[in-house]
Amino acid sequence: MAKTRHVSETPATQWLKQHKVAYTEHTYDYVDHGGAGEAARQLALDPHAVVKTLIMEDEAARPLVVVMHGDREVSTKNLARQAGLKKVAPCHPEVAQRHSGYQVGGTSPFGTRKRMPVWVEEQVLTYPVVYINGGRRGYLIGIDPNVLVTLLGAKPVSVALE
Repeated sequence: MAKTRHVSETPATQWLKQHKVAYTEHTYDYVDHGGAGEAARQLALDPHAVVKTLIMEDEAARPLVVVMHGDREVSTKNLARQAGLKKVAPCHPEVAQRHSGYQVGGTSPFGTRKRMPVWVEEQVLTYPVVYINGGRRGYLIGIDPNVLVTLLGAKPVSVALE
């Protein structure tokens, strides 16, 4: 897929360029609460290959990033257990925005304001390309998911709920 329109750089794309990571750009019309499913529908992509970036926090309110299939939810109980934490919960949108520097709906794991531990659903890593937010609403980038592990130190977990 060729990019449909030019998108100005974001902290995520600047970070990827600094680290010499290849990616493709994919724009779509952002819909409030449409999520990854709406992006997959508009771009005619496999909804399982469109992944979302979630900002969560542990029992001490320390932030962490979870990368999950767009059509799955995160079992916070399983995530806490596998991450060796007592509790994990989603951040309130304004708190997530403070930690990441991105508007909710446009959160990318790349180029975040704060360095946070990253957890990735292990099945995401089996795809040759995943589509993940590029740092702006309505903007996905196609990328090799192993970049999450090699450059962000993401730890694989099995925490997806059907």
